[in-house]
Amino acid sequence: MPSAGSGARLLFAGAPRRHRVSGPDPGLSERLRLFQRLREAQERRDGTATGPGRPAPGTPIRISLPGGSRLPGRALQTTPFQVAAELGGGLAEAALVARVNGTLQDLDRPLETDSDLELLDFSTPEGREAFWRSGASVLAAVTEQFYGATLCSAQATEDGFFCDVHMGERTVQRAELPALEDACAAFARAGHRFERLEATRQQLGQLFKDNSFQLQQIEEDVTSPTATVYRCGPLLQLCPGPLLRHTGLIAALRVLTSSAAFWRGGPRSVQRVAAVAFPSAEALAAWQRAQDEAALRDHRRIGREQELFFFHKLSPGSCFFLPRGAHIYNALVDLIRSEYRARGFSEVVTPNVFAPQLWELSGHWQHYSPHIFSFAAGAETLSLKPMNCPAHCLMFAHRPRSWRELPLRLADFGVLHRNEPPGSLTGLTRVRRFQQDDAHIFCTMEQLESEIDACLDFVRTVYAVLGFSFRLALATRPPGFLGDPQTWDRAEQHLERSLRSFGQPWELSPGDGAFYGPKIDIRIRDALGRHHQCGTIQLDFQMPERFELEYASSTGGAERPVLIHRAVLGSVERMVAVLAESCGGRWPFWLSPLQVVVIPQVPEVDDYAREVQAVLRGGGIVADLDGDAGATLARKIRRAQLAHYNFQLVVGRRERARGTVSVRTRDNRQLGEREVRGVLRRLRELRDARVPDAEEQF
Repeated sequence: MPSAGSGARLLFAGAPRRHRVSGPDPGLSERLRLFQRLREAQERRDGTATGPGRPAPGTPIRISLPGGSRLPGRALQTTPFQVAAELGGGLAEAALVARVNGTLQDLDRPLETDSDLELLDFSTPEGREAFWRSGASVLAAVTEQFYGATLCSAQATEDGFFCDVHMGERTVQRAELPALEDACAAFARAGHRFERLEATRQQLGQLFKDNSFQLQQIEEDVTSPTATVYRCGPLLQLCPGPLLRHTGLIAALRVLTSSAAFWRGGPRSVQRVAAVAFPSAEALAAWQRAQDEAALRDHRRIGREQELFFFHKLSPGSCFFLPRGAHIYNALVDLIRSEYRARGFSEVVTPNVFAPQLWELSGHWQHYSPHIFSFAAGAETLSLKPMNCPAHCLMFAHRPRSWRELPLRLADFGVLHRNEPPGSLTGLTRVRRFQQDDAHIFCTMEQLESEIDACLDFVRTVYAVLGFSFRLALATRPPGFLGDPQTWDRAEQHLERSLRSFGQPWELSPGDGAFYGPKIDIRIRDALGRHHQCGTIQLDFQMPERFELEYASSTGGAERPVLIHRAVLGSVERMVAVLAESCGGRWPFWLSPLQVVVIPQVPEVDDYAREVQAVLRGGGIVADLDGDAGATLARKIRRAQLAHYNFQLVVGRRERARGTVSVRTRDNRQLGEREVRGVLRRLRELRDARVPDAEEQF
């Protein structure tokens, strides 16, 4: 593999000079030399340092593995990679990162003391994230050289990674992506090591003195005395890690898209290049097959073909739901409302327009103002609400409250607006106007655990109806959290007990909580195996403080309530998109906008077909009529199947004479001749039960 000192030289062949927008970075060699000096000093300190609870280098330690086996090791000398190599069985080749005493770390970072060690490969979420974060570093290093650009950030996402670079007025052209991909592959094959450094704020300032974007990240994000910097070839980047041992582990990489974005929601425009990478070419090929299948199920295509919704340039980022789309939308809302009635939630209606002082009071203005639509109304400034929680706090506070009223569960389907950048708008998955199944629970600390239990049961019930499995993660307090640690500890313990009693596997996400409270992240898995963040359960100690919310306790004193933010569907718009792609447009009957089509065999029974349609519609069933006199019966049936109507009711002279219909399913199962009222009764039973397979159960 290339030595650390070779990083400043040409790292891949064939980077076309015509792509560059500036010359070589004149300060790069100086910063790389500084990095190496700091890293050598760090290694010397690590090789000699001792302290409370930290054995001297070389001290024997115990390494405990999953399953109960143990291995001997040496403090500050034995690495997780050495353990993987000793265990054999391909572990050294497959392992990507390690979990040591509950904390993720690089495989080459020595163990400091007795350790519970778990080796993680690409099949684990942590392994994939580290792999894609490393891929983002490769993409960033190559893009900097390829274009002479300035790196802003490089990040892993749920399904790949991206890097943002600043290129002045230059843009990344689609025709350039194949050459960029080849350059990334050459860089990865070179096997550049990922080298880690813990740097002080002063050292960070020296390492990134010529990069205003990284300096801004340091100023805004680094709250501890030190932060982690990684080097990969010529690249220096602020990165929490862990990363792979070297780039040679990235066997296949695909550059996907380039687009414009705004740096941290501000006015500075950057170029965003997105990609994905895998440990093998076979894995990339399997991913491509899944992408091809997903393209066939793209919710925008389904929305167009089934006439569900559309977008228009005169209202960018706001969806026009046509009658069929509105049927799906309302059926989802009705599902949640039925659960609200059973679970003691009270639905409320709140305003859309507020003075900015509300968002300043709630804390959203400081953190979220670029995403809030504001406008002048005479002499005052007003804003469209981007979330419901501050309005619900006003509702709680509008009169004195007693402990007897708690828990108070307020639900709101109010219209929300968020000023998303134009380049980020993507069908129904990223919009500016949307609604959520938003609810806020005001309760006492003693009621917290039972309310979380009920929220988790709510999630399980709804996702079972929708046909989704899901994963749970407990996100604990992050750096820079607000409030006192004791309250956080108590709240996290409540959430952990609820998760344990819930009986479903969950994982820990240390430091991923919101600044105002810990949360339970909920990720659903669709029919294509993709994961989506939709629901959430979040605790909030700060908003009750900011709004000075109080209730009279049973002892007569004033107490502060705990606030739970809770959503199951999340954005209804986004859930429509997820469901459309998961079912491929073959909607379950209760949700379907294409429940029934009545098909007359011959024109002379058209009047009877319309009578059947009217009976079904009168009973609340979505029923269409194919009265095309120029089409054969076989063509009408085939057309109905391709359109994914759940049921086809064929009527001819015999059915008219008997008051019946001949029932067929979209899978071409013939269920025989049935009396019209009996068909209506059975369809309503299946709809109201929200069964996933009405065609089988009919």
